[in-house]
Amino acid sequence: MKTFTDENVKEIIASGKPVVIDFWATWCGPCNRLTPIIEELAAEYEGTVEIGKYNIEEENDLTTEYRIMSIPTILFFRDGKNVADLRMAGLQPKDKIKANIDKLLAL
Repeated sequence: MKTFTDENVKEIIASGKPVVIDFWATWCGPCNRLTPIIEELAAEYEGTVEIGKYNIEEENDLTTEYRIMSIPTILFFRDGKNVADLRMAGLQPKDKIKANIDKLLAL
């Protein structure tokens, strides 16, 4: 699982690869419950999709750019662009996130 930062995230998105970013904070209970799911998905899709977490307490470029109002929020990127239709807010079950990753790969 990747740790996305303001220093590396734009370059990773611009690579054109499928990217899944979980916006979170250490104090957020639902975010902490989502972490093991994100870790499992990162392992399952390793080499195919860049999956990781973006700590909104330490980083803020994307939080502002994509108007992250609540956490956890998961954003999906393909070919360097945000796929807005796939955006997910709140704690999500693994199968729903996996379904969105599969949709992302099918684009």
